[in-house]
Amino acid sequence: MSATVDGDKSALVPNRATQGTAQAAAHRAMHRVRRVLRGPRPEAVPALVGSACTLVGLIDIAAGVFPRFRHSRMHTLAEVLPGALGPFAAALSLSTGVLLLLLAHGIKRHKRRAWRAAVVLLPAGAVAQFVYRHSVVGVLLSLGLLALLLRHRAEFAALPDPRSRWRALANFVVMSAGSLGLGLVIVSAHPGRVVGSPGLTDRIEHVMYGLVGFEGPVDWTGNVPWTVGYSLGSLGLLTAVTTIYLAFRPEHPAARLTADDERRLRALLAAHGGRDSLGHFALRRDKGVVFSPSGKAAVCYRVVSGVMLASGDPIGDVEAWPGAIERFMDEARAHSWTPAVMGCSETGGEVWTRETGLDALELGDEAVVDVADFSLTGRAMRNVRQMVKRIERNGYETRVRRARDLTDDELERIRRAAADWRGTDTERGFSMALGRIGDPADGDAVIATAHKAGDDTPYGDLKAIIHFVPWGDDGMSLELMRRDRSADPGMNELLIVAALQAAPALGIERVSLNFAMFRSALARGEKIGAGPVLRLWRGLLVFLSRWFQIESLYKFNAKFRPRWEPRFVVFRSTRDLPRIGFAAMQAEGFVNLSLPRPFARRRPTREPLPCAHLPRPTDHPEVRAA
Repeated sequence: MSATVDGDKSALVPNRATQGTAQAAAHRAMHRVRRVLRGPRPEAVPALVGSACTLVGLIDIAAGVFPRFRHSRMHTLAEVLPGALGPFAAALSLSTGVLLLLLAHGIKRHKRRAWRAAVVLLPAGAVAQFVYRHSVVGVLLSLGLLALLLRHRAEFAALPDPRSRWRALANFVVMSAGSLGLGLVIVSAHPGRVVGSPGLTDRIEHVMYGLVGFEGPVDWTGNVPWTVGYSLGSLGLLTAVTTIYLAFRPEHPAARLTADDERRLRALLAAHGGRDSLGHFALRRDKGVVFSPSGKAAVCYRVVSGVMLASGDPIGDVEAWPGAIERFMDEARAHSWTPAVMGCSETGGEVWTRETGLDALELGDEAVVDVADFSLTGRAMRNVRQMVKRIERNGYETRVRRARDLTDDELERIRRAAADWRGTDTERGFSMALGRIGDPADGDAVIATAHKAGDDTPYGDLKAIIHFVPWGDDGMSLELMRRDRSADPGMNELLIVAALQAAPALGIERVSLNFAMFRSALARGEKIGAGPVLRLWRGLLVFLSRWFQIESLYKFNAKFRPRWEPRFVVFRSTRDLPRIGFAAMQAEGFVNLSLPRPFARRRPTREPLPCAHLPRPTDHPEVRAA
């Protein structure tokens, strides 16, 4: 009897296990259903809606341009996607597609005005689909997406980016070029119905006439002229409307250092400026600044292409850094900017990552020379020693002085020479450049000049310039290197050696030289036993050095036997790195997206100085030779 009972009990065990598995599966199914009913996570809505706008915009443009596409399966999909107006008319489909593409990026960046535009556009699209296409599914999807935007409207609170009315001119140029290119596609999309054989010139003329509402020399059979005419007219109208909107909307100028900001920063540098060699570059006047609540620390930044770039470590008391960093992150969130820090020290990187949850990546190394340890004697310094002696024998002499000790005429001559000797039309420098020379407020800066008697130039006997900014009370940081192209090679080596030798008399104990990007990879990759990945990475860096002097600048720095201090880039996500890198290249002047010179906004003249810490091939030919 007991055996039977025991057997019955054991038989129940699998049933209970089966019931438990079934209950778990049902629970998971209910969880998935509830998750679907709740909709996407609030933080994911902007990216979702932005991607939908991009997809619909591309489909609408294709539907408005290519006649076969309007009768394909893809157009069937376009009819039920939010905002699609292809069935209404090719012209409206085309213009709606362009508007959605322009809108998508702002929606992804949580911009409030983009949200408002989408809230207006989606109901209009729903009405158009119901009236002209009777597409109930399309109406429901449009209204569903609208409901999603309204439900998560708190996610779209980002303030506008810095901008000026000159962006209207840029919009006109870009939209006109895009309309011309898209117009040529529209005119050429009906080869079977064109009358005659119009050439490219006739097609371009037809597009230009069509953009302003007139008929051109090209003709087609059937209803094609009507479709092409209204499509071109809508592109022209869209260009005009967006340009007018950008021209008359309120300006939001980029943040700049005010006189009070600069005064407060100088006070912080006077107390804590010796900690970071890049501290004085925070006084660059095209940067904005946020202070900690106590006012004992600050973070300087510049916004480029939606990236909020800070440079170096925060200024001020280390204990107050978290407050300034928190204000920086609040400002980034308020505008939906991507936060990033370029060139911070190891201590700065640790504080940034601890306080914000951001990540850090080693960017390169800063070359720092301790003046007490520097000497031209020894085999390791033979090349530098021989180069300096040869130049001195050729009749060159050097002078190293504080900026306040130069006369006004000397400073003016140095400013003009530095501007004329600049190798590019674009000002370069951001994180490690001051952007001016000889300012009365920068009297502690050190200027080393090379002279050659007997040369008759607009700058007298001046042949080369090196400019250092203060690094606390006992240091200086290299900011600018310029030379006359007719001067002998080796001017930079001559002036750096002269500055190091004159440093003790100026009370300077340490000198920060150039910043060498990816130095550790270059150094390890050329050693015996380096692995294939490291050798491949070094090979890529050597290849890129043809344009950016990555390797040659590292070797130039190494001549002076410095100690290397690592510098880091701090970022939010790995996928942000390409965007941050592009923004950094814009800020440093290696990529220029500004208007052409005839349309560029005139600004007060200021001395454009390059970043001496970053590779600059046109300014340092002797570095290339090294």
